Amino acid sequence: MPKHVGLCLSAVLLFCLSLPAAASSGMLDLTRSGPGYFALIIFILAYMLVMGEEKLHLRKSKPVLVAAGIIWVTIGIVYARAGIADVTESAFRHTLLEFAELMLFLLVAMTYINALEERRLFDALRAWMVRKGFSYRTLFWLTGLLSFVISPIADNLTTALLMCAVVVKVAEGDSRFINLCCVNIVVAANAGGAFSPFGDITTLMVWQAGMVKFYEFFALLVPALVNYLIPAIVMSLFVANRKPDTVYEAVELKRGAFRILALFLLTVATAVACHSLLHLPPVLGMMTGLGYLQFFGYFLRRTLPGSLARKRSLAEQRGDEEALKRLGGVVPFDVFNRVARAEWDTLLFFYGVVMCVGGLGYMGYLALLSDTLYSNWDATYANILLGVLSAVIDNIPVMFAVLTMAPDMSHGHWLLITLTAGVGGSLLSIGSAAGVALMGQARGHYTFMGHLRWTPVIFLGYVASVLAHLWLNAGSFALFGG
Repeated sequence: MPKHVGLCLSAVLLFCLSLPAAASSGMLDLTRSGPGYFALIIFILAYMLVMGEEKLHLRKSKPVLVAAGIIWVTIGIVYARAGIADVTESAFRHTLLEFAELMLFLLVAMTYINALEERRLFDALRAWMVRKGFSYRTLFWLTGLLSFVISPIADNLTTALLMCAVVVKVAEGDSRFINLCCVNIVVAANAGGAFSPFGDITTLMVWQAGMVKFYEFFALLVPALVNYLIPAIVMSLFVANRKPDTVYEAVELKRGAFRILALFLLTVATAVACHSLLHLPPVLGMMTGLGYLQFFGYFLRRTLPGSLARKRSLAEQRGDEEALKRLGGVVPFDVFNRVARAEWDTLLFFYGVVMCVGGLGYMGYLALLSDTLYSNWDATYANILLGVLSAVIDNIPVMFAVLTMAPDMSHGHWLLITLTAGVGGSLLSIGSAAGVALMGQARGHYTFMGHLRWTPVIFLGYVASVLAHLWLNAGSFALFGG
């Protein structure tokens, strides 16, 4: 995955920095030591393997898991030789706790999304859009706007895949239109995810770290909308205003689809209440919500025989053979099957990244980076630059590094890095999970070069969104003078 080349380059830059190191995060500053350089090399090698995931057919989680282990073992050996081995245990546990909270939170969200997918709610939405026979221009705007609206709840990756499936089915091989729509969907999904704690892993990290409260994310709504609308308006001028042939697709929702959606919203509300009102970790509310789903799954299983008998009787009265066949293939709803279908490679990759970055931070490299960026630069420019770099560097380690560095910034600057890290990935097709996934789903139609043609327009939207935030939320920069 070329997206991670920049992260390796960043590590090399850290290696080559000649500025005096700031105080390290651990008791020992290892930034100028052999173990520190060794850890950086391991980190770079791991990401080189991640970059070659598609060619090597090696899942991206494997190299970072091993690298995380080597980095922390190296730290442990150094501290053991110095006679202070006990302090590394608490540091490791602290980093692990941060990951565990995020992982469990994401696991519950993924389980609900998989459950909704299994109940065919997303299939039904796609079939409705296909069946309506919208014009290309209407479809362009509809998929973009829905991506912007759905991604704050369902996350940007799931939303992008859903909308792309609609476009590919309707456009029937029209590569130019599919590419244009995919670019629009990626920008919209990333922008929509930037103003919600549930829209992207980075926003979730900022919320759980307590840097931005739940309701404060909505201050980014207008800047995020600007980020999406400016390139969308320009690109819409190049969409042919013709209607494709209507394709009919019948999708029957499985029992309980809307009730599971309601439980998901209740779960989100529980997580928000735990964090905002009781000052408890949001993961408590999410895990409670998993319990909601398990109880409902139990109800679905217990009532399945009676439901099938009623539907079979109605199908026999109508003589509907297709319905009878579908009923014969119905299997009970199983929550743990939904858990098993979570993106475990992504979750384990997330663990590896968090532990690697946490280890390098404990060695003192993040303090060095913080001193370079936030002491020698204005925080506004540093955050804008990090947003642009997130088009090449994975925004997860970028955001985790910023949170670990914890630079002395105003509330407005924390909102700014949340915005730029969220929407900066739209500049390149490889700059976000949504873009990478769509290149696979619309292979041959949506390409790196096809996206790159629109990068200047997307960058215009990026700049406009930053300016909109600096203008609309100017008061939040007051403490530090913007």
